[in-house]
Amino acid sequence: MLLLVTILNVTAMFKPPYLQAYKGISTRHNCPECGIKQCFTLYLDGNTDEPIHRTVGKCNRESKCGYHYTPKQFFMDNPTSSSDVARNFSTPPLGGGREGSKPTEPTKPMGTIPFKYVELSAGYQSNFVRFLCEILTDEQIHSVGDKYAIGRTKANEVIFWQIDITGKVRTGKIMQYNPETGKRIKHESGAIDWVHNKLKQMKQLPDDYNLQQCFFGEHLLNLYPAATVAIVESEKSAIIASAVMPDIIWLAAGNINGLTIEKCNPLAGRNIILFPDLGAYDKWNLKSIEIQKQLKCKIDVSNHLEKIATTEEKEKGLDIADYMIAQLRSQLIQQSSKIKSRFSKTLQSFMEQSKALSILVNRLQLEEV
Repeated sequence: MLLLVTILNVTAMFKPPYLQAYKGISTRHNCPECGIKQCFTLYLDGNTDEPIHRTVGKCNRESKCGYHYTPKQFFMDNPTSSSDVARNFSTPPLGGGREGSKPTEPTKPMGTIPFKYVELSAGYQSNFVRFLCEILTDEQIHSVGDKYAIGRTKANEVIFWQIDITGKVRTGKIMQYNPETGKRIKHESGAIDWVHNKLKQMKQLPDDYNLQQCFFGEHLLNLYPAATVAIVESEKSAIIASAVMPDIIWLAAGNINGLTIEKCNPLAGRNIILFPDLGAYDKWNLKSIEIQKQLKCKIDVSNHLEKIATTEEKEKGLDIADYMIAQLRSQLIQQSSKIKSRFSKTLQSFMEQSKALSILVNRLQLEEV
């Protein structure tokens, strides 16, 4: 009976997250998905009344954007979060040492995933790769696909595997992309799922799997020990930048908060360039100072995007890949115009109506007979 009362008392202390009530424009924020100002409602921690994360909330433009990232999904995506809210998604611990003392728990070994799952997922059938086919050559796609071990699911989602410097597989980030625009597509629980979560549901991994994330692309560090290292936020940016500038090792932090000292440990002694998304320069610049104090490495933080971006581009939070994609598309349009001039008006009309036909003609350098 005493145990039941204790559980009820502890549970009663937990207040669930809630959407911030409207109290003027200061309580509405920029949407991390569509970039529109003052249309985003944050989820607040029920116990502290503080925002859980700048990306955790709901866009009020339901028909035009529809972004909705819940606290539950956030803590599924970030299982190592130390937030009180994250802890309260599970049953609160009882007892564990003297009153007022923090119970000590044995350190769990880092979880790893058998490499066979990387091999089983290998393929170029994802919608993300379909998008890449519009802006990159076959040679570039095969190069980055092999380097980063890009995977796919039966639903044509892409899998970005996190393989560390020793070759151990930590997890895989699963995302769906629009093959035409290259933008992420959200599902009911958010825009991201994880291989380790899927395998736990299938009972292929233990429920207490100890996830310790690493940089996407970290396994390339041993292959190119003298190469400069560039770090961006998204895996998509790392892939596209690697195709355009293959002499640099491109790593992805995963999100704005993914640049941590723990992840940077394998980078000791390397020359590093950070390419933060628009709006993230100050945060990553401060983080670089902290990292350099702890590790023996040289870090430069690029502010090139901040210098060239328009006000609208800054509001949208564009990244280096957005500019590369625009440049690649511009080059393709110029090449296509030169190629189409060799064909009859009928065939030119077909090529304008069908991207697939235009790509096929360009790639195979076909001639009209």
